[in-house]
Amino acid sequence: MADAVATQILFDGERKAIMKFTDLSDGTGETKVAKVIPGNLNRSASNKACTAVTITKIYAMTHGLQIALYWDATTDVLITVVPQNTNYVADYESFGGLWDNSGAGKTGQVLFSTLDATAGDTYTIILEMVKTYAA
Repeated sequence: MADAVATQILFDGERKAIMKFTDLSDGTGETKVAKVIPGNLNRSASNKACTAVTITKIYAMTHGLQIALYWDATTDVLITVVPQNTNYVADYESFGGLWDNSGAGKTGQVLFSTLDATAGDTYTIILEMVKTYAA
């Protein structure tokens, strides 16, 4: 069996994307699963592909586990860790957000890993992001 996970795009506009992620763990957890794939988001009005996102806000509720977020690259870069058993809000908008600084081999994807997951643990995460397009 596997964790019961879901991804929902709440808004995918020209500049901003908002996505919701949920997990009801069976204890196996997730390891660096691609949750945000910029190329799957809507294209710009001039038909350019989304190549990256900047995270401006994170809203999260966790029960029993933590979630590590990473930028995908040759060597993945930790974005942040959402603590266990919390209602969490992080607002990075005042300084422009958290942008992908992962370096070589970066894909623009955001990966999730659960930490210390046991059966029945859950999370809900909402990411607000600003989209970047190909030149």
